[in-house]
Amino acid sequence: MRRQVVHVFRERLLQVIERSRLSPAAFARTLGIDRSTLSQLLSPANDRLPRAETLAAVSQRYGVSVDWLLGLTSQERQGADVVEQVRVEGQAGSPTDDRFLAWYAEAENAGYRIRTVPRSFPDFLKLGDVIRYEYANWPEVDVEASVLWAGERLDSMRRSDLSQEACLPLQGLKAFARGEAQWEGLPASLRREQLETMAATCRAIYPSLRVHLFDLAQTYSAPFTVFGPQRASLYTGGLFFVFTASMHVRLLNQRFDDLIRASAVQPTAVADVMEGLAREVG
Repeated sequence: MRRQVVHVFRERLLQVIERSRLSPAAFARTLGIDRSTLSQLLSPANDRLPRAETLAAVSQRYGVSVDWLLGLTSQERQGADVVEQVRVEGQAGSPTDDRFLAWYAEAENAGYRIRTVPRSFPDFLKLGDVIRYEYANWPEVDVEASVLWAGERLDSMRRSDLSQEACLPLQGLKAFARGEAQWEGLPASLRREQLETMAATCRAIYPSLRVHLFDLAQTYSAPFTVFGPQRASLYTGGLFFVFTASMHVRLLNQRFDDLIRASAVQPTAVADVMEGLAREVG
């Protein structure tokens, strides 16, 4: 996490320097530090955060918040000028529309851990034909683009050490195995293949991917995703509630932790459960 914060600070400090139109030496003087100290802060090899007084100087001199400099919020300005830290965004016909994918990419590029409670189960774990079936009657969804993204995301996870956690209701997987709810009409052969493939994927990329199964008889959660320390979104069907205040993001992280504690099946046993459900598919 420290490495991630240092990386974000360096990128945002570079933005401030560029906007200032000052030379590095002149910019350093405005902060009361020497040129060599600034060079060290901007070095990709640096793994240390600046001193508190340096952060305060950047914040006060250039009107940006310390939280923004450290990547704790996406809202740049400080004080009374900060824009709303909770936004409601409409026309969210899909829980994984272009906005969601952009937030995902931003967090992934920064190396942040992504934690999600999806509407059913994560798209990157779904076979292409399952995605096509699920979104067949959603005209606002570019189905083939969703299939492509899911494949690219899974390939990326296999090649890297990026961390992702998902909490799913156990009853949702059981409904999928039985072909109930939104899965009614999905061929049994495809449901079986999906469960077997998902189990194999969970085994192959653990612990980069950790899937927890919670019991709806004991707890409930609406779909939400935490994109590292900067942003979280709650999907209500047609609307995204987008949170950028560090306090709100922390609360949703805590809710995710609560779901983990309430899980009926831990990540090391999830593949076994999926394989068992696959065998039960008629």
